Amino acid sequence: MIKEGQIRIPSGCAIAAVISKEGKRFSGEMITEAMKPMHDRSNGLGGGFAAYGIYPEYRDYYALHIFFDCRDTRKACEAFIKERFEIVKGEIIPTRKIPSITDEPLIWRYFVAPLKSELANLQLDEKEFVARTVVKINSDMKGAYVFSSGKNMGTFKAVGYPEDVGVFYKLDEYEGYSWTAHGRYPTNTPGWWGGAHPFTLLDWSIVHNGEISSYDANRRYIEMFGYKCTLQTDTEVITYIMDYLIRVQGLTLCEAASVIAAPFWDTIERKTDIADKNKHIYLRGMFPSLLITGPFSIVLGFNGGLMALNDRLKLRSMVVGEKDDRVFIASEEAAIRTMEPDAENIWIPAGGEPVIVKVKEGAY
Repeated sequence: MIKEGQIRIPSGCAIAAVISKEGKRFSGEMITEAMKPMHDRSNGLGGGFAAYGIYPEYRDYYALHIFFDCRDTRKACEAFIKERFEIVKGEIIPTRKIPSITDEPLIWRYFVAPLKSELANLQLDEKEFVARTVVKINSDMKGAYVFSSGKNMGTFKAVGYPEDVGVFYKLDEYEGYSWTAHGRYPTNTPGWWGGAHPFTLLDWSIVHNGEISSYDANRRYIEMFGYKCTLQTDTEVITYIMDYLIRVQGLTLCEAASVIAAPFWDTIERKTDIADKNKHIYLRGMFPSLLITGPFSIVLGFNGGLMALNDRLKLRSMVVGEKDDRVFIASEEAAIRTMEPDAENIWIPAGGEPVIVKVKEGAY
């Protein structure tokens, strides 16, 4: 007889997020605690967090968080970085030794600024320069993985349950205005430190619950534009798609959502607003290979905000709540109640309809 707890719940992985619309910074302890009631959605093969506003003293510098497999790899990668950037500070990311987190790589962070001579030589803006550098390290430098590369933000991830990962990285000692979290239950890909969520590029971060059946088509398309999927998981491609659509192509958040979770054609045909109808026809025709199929719920983090999005059929759970200036997002209401027992306006977003929360301008 199969007993309760002995079978896999197919809606697993866990996601959670919280943001202050006033830009008020608060400890990462809250988001760490939020993952505890969703413990059974993970299996210990990956947990992680993204935090925004945590490096105010280095807000003008890119924070590179990097895993290294050994000291020699770190020295070689550091030499490569020095050829392209001014390193303002480099240090080991502080961690706690806990029994449940083992086999950790070397975990370093560097606060860097692109060398103006390199930007002029390559005729690139600094974001494109940083993005290309990250892709090059991750694809060409064996044993080195840049897992975070934005300004005034950072990603912290490991093989383990998310509530343990938060303790391991001392997230209670950081303060940010926006946090996202993920507990992983890998189905088709291995559990390893680089494969834990969130996945990031520049200040974009993605946490994802689900599986991408369109991964091969999405990957082949996005790699035509210089991105490389090297982290052995389908979710990585979503980060690059969002960077390409928003930063490179200049789409709005809503337009990008309408690409990856595009309305069905019959839904578009029923639209009475001609301009809106034509926009959706254009987006579906322009970016057909970036439609993400399969069940998913994601939270996209970026400097100044969050966007939560379900697949068109809403095959993965997502709940939103509010209290004062904070907005909470999670796979389960229990996680929201852990962060804020008196949360109000609890609601469930419709499939394919983005929930966008932005911090008051200038507050972060």
